[in-house]
Formats: sequence, C-alpha cells, structure tokens
Amino acid sequence: MSKPIVVSIPHTLGKDEALRRLKPGLSGAAKAFPVLKVDEEIWSGDRMIFRVHALGQAAAGTVDVADDHVRLEVTLPWLLQKFAEVAQATIRARGKLLLEKK
Repeated sequence: MSKPIVVSIPHTLGKDEALRRLKPGLSGAAKAFPVLKVDEEIWSGDRMIFRVHALGQAAAGTVDVADDHVRLEVTLPWLLQKFAEVAQATIRARGKLLLEKK
C-alpha cells in the first residue's frame, strides 16, 4: 500500500462557510481535469469520503473540515505515486482558491 498524501489548507472562513464552498468542489475539480472521474463522494457531517479514478487508476481518501483548516488525505496507487508532488501542489493551490475570503 502506498503512503498517503496529506494536504492541510488553512482558512479563516469558519467550518460552515468552508463546507459550503467545498461540497461542490470535487465535482468541480473533475470538470476542470477531464481525466479525473468521481466514483463516490459521501459527506457525513464535516467529513467527506471519496473514491476517484484517473488514467485507469483508482484513488481513495478523506476530506476533514475544521474551523481553521481543511485536511485532505488521499492514497494513490503506485502508478500515480510518481505524480504525488504535482498532485499535492495542485490540491493545495485549488483548495486555497476555494477557501480564500471573498
């Protein structure tokens, strides 16, 4: 099993506003990256469990929303581990855009 990628994104929105912005986020990411397909997205309170696939490879993870940060953890299959650093930077950048105060 591959080591999970963990991304923590600080915010100043509070939990409710962060949740409001993030709930449509995974579907939006799939639209922005056509190779990414969402297989499952289940919200339970302030936690989302998801499964996605890209390039024929499946990945699974969680998103936990807190008052001052969002923590994403995703386990990539070995083939996608080569893209782990790029994925981590992309997740962090897109997350910051979603969570910027407007």
